[in-house]
Amino acid sequence: MADWKKNDIIETLIEDISETGEGIGKTDGFTWFIKDTVIGDKVEAKVMKTKKSYGFAKLERIITPSPARIEPRCPVARQCGGCQLQAMSYEEQLKYKERKIYNNLTRIGGFKDIPMLPIMGMDEPWRYRNKAQFPWGLDKEGNIIAGFYAGRSHTIIGCDDCLLGVEENRDVLQRIKSHMEKHGLTPYDEASHKGLIRHTLIRKGFKTGEIMVCQVINGKNLPHKDELVESLLEIPGMTSISLNINTEQTNVILGNKVENLYGPGYITDYIGKVKYRISPLSFYQVNPVQTEKLYGTALEYAGLTGGEVVWDLYCGIGTISLFLAQKAKKVYGVEIVPQAIDDARENAKLNGIENVEFFVGKAEEVLPEQFEKNHVYADVIVVDPPRKGCDEVCLETIVKMAPERVVYVSCDSATLARDMRYLADRGYEAVKVRGCDMFGWSSHVECVVLMQNCGLESKK
Repeated sequence: MADWKKNDIIETLIEDISETGEGIGKTDGFTWFIKDTVIGDKVEAKVMKTKKSYGFAKLERIITPSPARIEPRCPVARQCGGCQLQAMSYEEQLKYKERKIYNNLTRIGGFKDIPMLPIMGMDEPWRYRNKAQFPWGLDKEGNIIAGFYAGRSHTIIGCDDCLLGVEENRDVLQRIKSHMEKHGLTPYDEASHKGLIRHTLIRKGFKTGEIMVCQVINGKNLPHKDELVESLLEIPGMTSISLNINTEQTNVILGNKVENLYGPGYITDYIGKVKYRISPLSFYQVNPVQTEKLYGTALEYAGLTGGEVVWDLYCGIGTISLFLAQKAKKVYGVEIVPQAIDDARENAKLNGIENVEFFVGKAEEVLPEQFEKNHVYADVIVVDPPRKGCDEVCLETIVKMAPERVVYVSCDSATLARDMRYLADRGYEAVKVRGCDMFGWSSHVECVVLMQNCGLESKK
């Protein structure tokens, strides 16, 4: 094995992309991870750090560009940590994401013939995010900037118009910035814990056009706040303006206390025909157009005819539950975050949906308890767990309850593969697997899977 040192220059052909979006190349069997490269690029890179069998290098120049390489549309794409794949054509990204799901299911899950359906891509992969959180800081010259953190750091890259976010973001930030300059308000500094203005959270309802601004402050009060409210109200669609108090020395963005400055304290939006109320602290999918495709597919896989009892585990604010309730006899939702369940109940009321019931707690505790004590059964179980996948006790209970179908919505195909293997070893067959791109230009991909109970006696 060659002995590479820091600052050596290497040449390699990029053959794959890592989970986190770095290009992967080899020299003499030694693996390199190189950011900002695309499969098919021949590159020259500078060695940054090496381990026993792999190392990290920084792209110096592209010797021969890949046919899939495009010019990033955003001027700060390389510095900003938000998009890992802006130099890769959108068609190529979709192929990469589909391959990532397939590879995880074969390598980790040990599945052979995977019934993959074509990935659901975006018609318009720009300006798709309905939510943005901009940290405030100072640049090297001491000017106030808002933007995003550079990859793996807390250095702010100035960017007031992210091309994934809505066009109104820029107007909001410019008004807040001129308010800060006029009244001498300083941005928050993480190191010294001084400065008042932390993050600005902006949300927009894509179907309603309603806009929410929530300004996070390191203090109890925002000087001349009425003047700022007046300025923000000049932006069409402005519906809700609030302050979020966060005086903790933490990199958690939002504190628990919200002070309402204008409007009802929330905005509303729709996914399909279902209306949702979104407050500053609510979790809500950031890509509503693709969410509708994802949930529509989950609903189709659930195969509901109106007579089924459905459990929706890790249900959040009830987004999938309410979607399913339109066609099920009864839906039970389970979620660990109490505020999310308050929102879920509120959203059910808002839509006049009465055949849902929500439980606060861990899915792996609520499900066995309801099954064993109250003999609640399920025809269909839908799970949409966090990245770490389902808890094993939860999977065990699903198998005991023996629903006819399990619909698994996943944001991490590696843990999905592990959980699918668990179910497959206990009588469930993978019938359909379909990717859905919710986060264009990043390496993340969602996936929805239908698993059918083959031959186990139903335990009703």
